[in-house]
Amino acid sequence: MSVTIRVFDPALCCSTGVCGPSVDPELARFAADVDWLQKQGVTVERFNLSQQPGAFATTPVVKEALARGNEVLPLVLVGDRIAVEGAYPSRETLAALAGVVVKKDAAQPASTGCCGPSTKSKSKSGCC
Repeated sequence: MSVTIRVFDPALCCSTGVCGPSVDPELARFAADVDWLQKQGVTVERFNLSQQPGAFATTPVVKEALARGNEVLPLVLVGDRIAVEGAYPSRETLAALAGVVVKKDAAQPASTGCCGPSTKSKSKSGCC
């Protein structure tokens, strides 16, 4: 079963967060997470209120949510169900919504000090 995630953003100049006079780190993080999710084979559609108001007006669950005010944005839908409201979810949440397993990076070797394994005697801390 293929899942499509739809994101209904508030009015933005762009979805990446890197436009305008200052970068919004939350938008930049979310844009990277969406890119990652798409590379996992998940279809993600984003709609910007200022650029695609028709998508908001023609999606019943979004239209109903907006009746409570713009504070509900962003909305993240899985199918026709609101999965996240009023915040951008983490990569882990996006993966769970899409049924994608997040693989942890390969384990780093254990260090005995702040700079890595000590080459000195065991009685020393191993710090640089």
